Amino acid sequence: MLVHPQFDPIALQLGPLAIHWYGLMYLAGFLAFLWLGRKRIATLNIPQFDAKLLDDLLFYGVLGVILGGRLGYVLFYKAGYYSAHPLEVFAVWQGGMSFHGGFLGVLITMAWFAHKQNLRWLQITDFIAPLVPPGLAFGRLGNFINGELWGRPADVPWAMIFPKVDNLPRHPSQLYEFALEGLLLFALLWLYARKPRPIGAVSGLFLIGYGSFRFIVEFTREPDDFLGLLSLGMSMGQWLSLPMVFAGVLMMVLSYRRAS
Repeated sequence: MLVHPQFDPIALQLGPLAIHWYGLMYLAGFLAFLWLGRKRIATLNIPQFDAKLLDDLLFYGVLGVILGGRLGYVLFYKAGYYSAHPLEVFAVWQGGMSFHGGFLGVLITMAWFAHKQNLRWLQITDFIAPLVPPGLAFGRLGNFINGELWGRPADVPWAMIFPKVDNLPRHPSQLYEFALEGLLLFALLWLYARKPRPIGAVSGLFLIGYGSFRFIVEFTREPDDFLGLLSLGMSMGQWLSLPMVFAGVLMMVLSYRRAS
């Protein structure tokens, strides 16, 4: 039986300054975005897409992730609690971020940025879609290092005990998400986007891929203790992922119809 290594969440201590592994994972995701973005720009024939635009995309993307991720967590997961404690909405150091909220935040900031640059919104989202999964992969590694977002009890050979939780062997669901939402989704999108596609198709594939993989992994991930399972025995993550899949299928169908 495997046991979680219980890593020290602090990677480096320099006097009063503590550098956390989770922060380093975010940094790695941002650097991967810039590196892969430059490779994407080299394959595109769009004059507006250059290194300056890529830097601006990262800035607005980070802004959308932070604001949307926090507000999404507040609204989707703990609306009742934060309505009673509104000032704690700003206490981000206590934790609490939502991928789906961050995703919506990025969509909004990208729409505003596209308008500002006189570009099409889907042109922007098609460009950044293959650049996102590596950041998701690093984020899930950060979750695993911190021993958080653990899985449900399991009897598979690779089940892992998380001592900070209990002594039950559990799915290492963080690693499942690392493999599916990070590595596999990146491979699918990067290969698909290598050839010219109808506008909106790459974005649609991202929605289908992430929504499907997250929905599957949620069957192995322990639901939030303050929510549990919702209607039809599904978690909040599954209910939030289903609209992504439906929207992605619709986007791909419409994009190919418009191109035909």
